[in-house]
Order: sequence, then structure tokens, then C-alpha cells
Amino acid sequence: MNDHRRTEPSRTADDRTSLTGFLQYQRETLELKCAGLTTDQLRHKAVAPSGLSLIGLVRHTAEVERIWFQAVWNGEDSEAYWPGTVNGTFAEFDSDQADPVEAFTVWRTACARSREIVDAAESLDATVKWRDELFSLRYILTHMIEEYARHNGHADLLRERIDGSTGE
Repeated sequence: MNDHRRTEPSRTADDRTSLTGFLQYQRETLELKCAGLTTDQLRHKAVAPSGLSLIGLVRHTAEVERIWFQAVWNGEDSEAYWPGTVNGTFAEFDSDQADPVEAFTVWRTACARSREIVDAAESLDATVKWRDELFSLRYILTHMIEEYARHNGHADLLRERIDGSTGE
């Protein structure tokens, strides 16, 4: 896992650069946790009884990127990448037949679109109303950092159970 480098966030940057830097760092951490694994390993539900897998996390974070940046912030009417539910859970977590190439392509595309949307926004304090709630761009970026950090903790456990790799 050590051959992938992550971009360290600035320790002295302004708010926008700090928030986007930490979000990118968390994205790169997820990719690092998945690096070098086979399709079966990426699909493996390594911590019973949970149905969580690394590829499910990649697919889920692609959906979260789409929802928060495209739908909520930008008001786009974007369709879910993996619509519906399977066995009572979001379809993106159904990893039994998940294609890693497709999942990483969708995720990387969603991340790139999110970066474009954030770059185009005038202010972190700007707000949008979505489903009768008001959200600032600052809130969305902070929430996304939290979302990735939580799931990267899951990824740590999954990766360790798959092949013993630990650490950031």
C-alpha cells in the first residue's frame, strides 16, 4: 500500500484550500486502501456479519459525491449510479457482482465533477435550499470530509482483514 502518495493538506492555507485539501486527502486515502487488490478482494465482505466491502465503499462515496455536489449544491437532476435497494440496503453496497473498473471510473468522474462544482462556487458561505433545509458550501465540504473519514476507518478494518495491511 505504500506506493501511492497522498497530497498532504496545507497547514497554513485559507478555509477553502484547507477544506478542499482535506477532502482530497480523504479521497486519496480511500483509493490507497483499495490499491493492489484483486476483484474478489475488493468485493470481499471481510468483517462478518457486515455486508460492507471496499468496492461497496467506493460505489457509496461516488453516490455521496453525486448527491451532495451535483444534486444538493448544484441543483442537478442526476440519476443514481446504482439505483434502488438490494436486501434492504442501498444498491451501491451490493458488491457481489460489482465491477471495480466501472466503480472506480464512476467514482473518479464524480470526484472530478465535485471539484469543478466547488471551484465554480463563489463563497464557502453561499447557501442552497434543498428539501426545505439550508446548506452552505462550507457545511457540505465539512460533511464530505466526515463522510470519507468515517468510511476510511471502515476501509482500514476491511483491508487489514483481507491481507493484513495496516496504517494510512
